[in-house]
Amino acid sequence: MADRLWAHSARGGDGVRHELGDHLRGTASRAGLFGQPFDAGPLAAHCGLVHDVGKGSCDWQKRLIRAESHGGRVGGMHKHAGTWLLDQQGLGIMAAIVFGHHGGLPNPTRLKAELEFADNHPLVAEAIQRVAEIVPEIHLPGPITLPAWLPEAVEADPYALDLLVRMVYSTVVDADYLDTEAHFEGVARSPHPASAADLVERYEQGRLEALARFKASPVDAQRQEVYAQAVEAAAGPGGIYRLPAPTGSGKTFASGGFALHHARRHGMKRVIVAVPFMSITEQNAAVFRDLLDRPGEDPVVLEHHSGIDLDDGAPGRRWQRLAAENWDAPVVITTTVRLFESLFSNKPAAMRRVHRMAGSVIVLDEVQALPDRLLIPIVSALRTLTERFGTTVLLASATQPPFELLSPLHSASIHDVIAQPKPLYKALNRVQYRWLLDPKPTMAEIAQQIAAEPQALAVVNTTKDAHRLHRLVEEERSALHLSTRMAAAHRRKTLEKAKQHLAKGLPITLISTQLVEAGVDLDFPAGFRAYASADAMQQAAGRVNRSGHLTSGYVTIFDPEDGNQAAGRIYGAALEATRDRFGPHCPPDDLDALEAYYRARFDFHNVEQQGQEIQAERRVHDFPKVADLFRMIDEWTVPVAVHYGDTDQLERILAHLRAGHPGSATQLRALRPYMATLPRALAFRAVEEGLAAPVIGDLIEWLGDYHPQRGIEMTTPDPQELVF
Repeated sequence: MADRLWAHSARGGDGVRHELGDHLRGTASRAGLFGQPFDAGPLAAHCGLVHDVGKGSCDWQKRLIRAESHGGRVGGMHKHAGTWLLDQQGLGIMAAIVFGHHGGLPNPTRLKAELEFADNHPLVAEAIQRVAEIVPEIHLPGPITLPAWLPEAVEADPYALDLLVRMVYSTVVDADYLDTEAHFEGVARSPHPASAADLVERYEQGRLEALARFKASPVDAQRQEVYAQAVEAAAGPGGIYRLPAPTGSGKTFASGGFALHHARRHGMKRVIVAVPFMSITEQNAAVFRDLLDRPGEDPVVLEHHSGIDLDDGAPGRRWQRLAAENWDAPVVITTTVRLFESLFSNKPAAMRRVHRMAGSVIVLDEVQALPDRLLIPIVSALRTLTERFGTTVLLASATQPPFELLSPLHSASIHDVIAQPKPLYKALNRVQYRWLLDPKPTMAEIAQQIAAEPQALAVVNTTKDAHRLHRLVEEERSALHLSTRMAAAHRRKTLEKAKQHLAKGLPITLISTQLVEAGVDLDFPAGFRAYASADAMQQAAGRVNRSGHLTSGYVTIFDPEDGNQAAGRIYGAALEATRDRFGPHCPPDDLDALEAYYRARFDFHNVEQQGQEIQAERRVHDFPKVADLFRMIDEWTVPVAVHYGDTDQLERILAHLRAGHPGSATQLRALRPYMATLPRALAFRAVEEGLAAPVIGDLIEWLGDYHPQRGIEMTTPDPQELVF
């Protein structure tokens, strides 16, 4: 009989070590449950069972005891034994799951080299022999049961196996983290007791109570019709659905109603709502919490938009890795960046939540904001999710792109939630456009026009322009400012103040970046929008006369001669497609012109060609290359903790995170009100200059000045610095 084998060192308090057999079986049990929604329970369980077999070698066990006594990392190899077992069992690329469960999914070349290394390594054979004495089931009596759909899917969809590897990897990583956390915490984290299917009555009751609090609006009848059609469509089969609904038509309520009714109809556990900007996650999460969370009960709504990269920290920071969100909640509100960069990542902390997408309803709100260059892999993955992993996807937007034109959705069945959208758009047409393009005005002239309006919203394309325009307007009158340079609590406070002034008819001017123009419930009588793509201009117009109380609202589109320099860089070919079709002769809310615009935009951007490089790497399972190519934000941004509000609370959170204590996941959630972002290059410079300090992962703490209205202010040599 082998000596007792350990998986993890002694936990604080009682000094109990984690037995390896318990860890392997605990991970296998959890992974198997996570794999059931896509018929991969046995496969996921076996990958979990063998993932740490390499820890059975005498060398690794000695390293663990030494590290426990003297500190530092255990080190040593422990991934090769389980990887070799999976390969010997004929599981091919699935062996990458075990090899990558700490460092990330490898490419086939690396995997092949590591397997050749493992073939004759004595520690691999020793570890397998020692572990087999206490966990004999690591040796399969026969072939592993694979998903029944796999052979047909691989024939029909060359990306089905790629997504299966990602899903099973996610189950193993999440199961490994949860079992490890249970050891060190001394108690296992319980799965959330509720599922999305349980929440329909609660949602309907909350919605009626919310509507009773709203002021009556001329568009209430149209909003009710949109909601009724959404609930009716929810009775349909799983698949891809499309919700084209004009701004102000109650799209947030309708998409939530569709998702929860559909979840109940099909027994689905989770609704994941993904939106393009953090400001919208904050607002949508507040809406869903108001409708669904109840005092004294476990919250059912999880808001996750943190961009903290927990795979980038120093080796051995166990609590950093365990703190990554795994989306174990009935309703998850996140950003499209978090959703898709998790799906196409190869790193464990980012991918542990991916398996939660299976058997869920995914609501993609404001889908027009998805980057054209990544549309092919995105819609390809969405189709595979719906056809093989029990997922339903709802594409929601006021400016719905015709994604069915893209090759991955050719022949796909897309269900329309709104049967006749054109009459709805006509009934909800609430603004008129004014164009200041030729001659081009100056920023100072625009500022004067904005200041002359009692209540006005102005949206520009960069933090640089927002900063400058805000200063110019403030020379005339007081104004609010909104950008991701501000802490989340600061943004929320600014939006609340704007809403209060609008409701009371008080003077209000708000200068904002694009983050305000999608999903944010504001209702100004007048709006100003720096020239942008047609869909962006229409989204901004959705904050004007939103509830139809005026005969018409007014939106001024301006292209300043001394500003808006980065518009071409931000919108690219979409801007050219806009210039060819929209202007004084044709407003951006013309549905026929919008469809022609999207067709031209897809052609100008060569969308099909741009996405093929990622697709080619997916076909050959080069997971690191796919992760490197799939960046939704060209200018990487860094999360910044800002001293705003309760700074004592912030200090306690940061101290906890830096110390690496248990419970870091809870602390990261508590950090959200303090979060802002900076472009990565600027963040690095801030750290070098002593204006910021590292915390964990790529999270930094801001130590410099913080403007009471504009948030983080730092001079930069880059005149085209963007904010997303």
